[in-house]
Amino acid sequence: MKQGTRTGRIGRVAAQVATGAMAALVAVAVSGGAGVAGASSSSTSSTIPTAPESTSINASVPSSVKSSGLQVAMDATYAPDEFVASDGSTIVGMDADLSQALGQVLGVPVHLNNATFDTIIPSLQSGKYNFGASSFTDTKAREKQVDFVDYFSAGEGYYVKAGSSWKPNGLAALCGHSVAVESGTTEQTDAQTQSAKCKKNGKKSVNVESFSDQNQANLAVSSGRAQAGFADSQVAAYIVSQSNGQFANSGTAFALSTYGLAIPKGLGLTKPVDNALTTLIHDGIYLKILKKWGVQQGAVSHPTINGAKS
Repeated sequence: MKQGTRTGRIGRVAAQVATGAMAALVAVAVSGGAGVAGASSSSTSSTIPTAPESTSINASVPSSVKSSGLQVAMDATYAPDEFVASDGSTIVGMDADLSQALGQVLGVPVHLNNATFDTIIPSLQSGKYNFGASSFTDTKAREKQVDFVDYFSAGEGYYVKAGSSWKPNGLAALCGHSVAVESGTTEQTDAQTQSAKCKKNGKKSVNVESFSDQNQANLAVSSGRAQAGFADSQVAAYIVSQSNGQFANSGTAFALSTYGLAIPKGLGLTKPVDNALTTLIHDGIYLKILKKWGVQQGAVSHPTINGAKS
């Protein structure tokens, strides 16, 4: 998951695939700049009903947000949550659709901005953006920096090269192996923490290969630099589904946690977003968005403000 990341778990330059076996990974590897070529047309073309503006919620939106619009920061290399479409510029995915729907209820225009994941929270604090929707895991540490409106439940999962003899399941399986992660994510933190536990227990440490975006992590696995990739469970599943048989999932999802929409503290936008998300859940648009991207298993029944347990 993105930590500070997609706890946590967000633009990026497309990974370039040269020749040979790597070519089969284009659908997964170029999502940062040239689109996810393998994204199904049914996913990207499904129509989500326009959410009606709430005049009462709009009245509570800060004037600065009304004038600037919802400036959304997201790391668009994390399909199916947020990624660049095949046109090479449009950001699509669960978080993109949800941000647009929230803007409709709030009554403000929405501007999606592609940003490197580990720069998003600092950019929210500096005022560059006023909203972060990038598969952020809500944690107590992050809540000291920004507010969160929790909206989705996700686990962590592995993917390996098809035919790999090593099939990891759970964190303890990482001892003595290499794993590719995106920088700033919960997966990076969890793998590093597990490495220390391995050494403490007299086992070989984990070789944690960290990359600036998910595309590069995918390529590390396909090239054999890393034995497994480690990402949010629904993201790992999507990577496998778009890899043309190059990857396979390994083990079962674990470490369930909650995603939060990140909002600068003191802005006055947290409660309006909470109310807008409640509206989307009640009118069914929220679930339609999740179903469009095949991630409805992570649906929550109601939003929570700063609901991190650790």
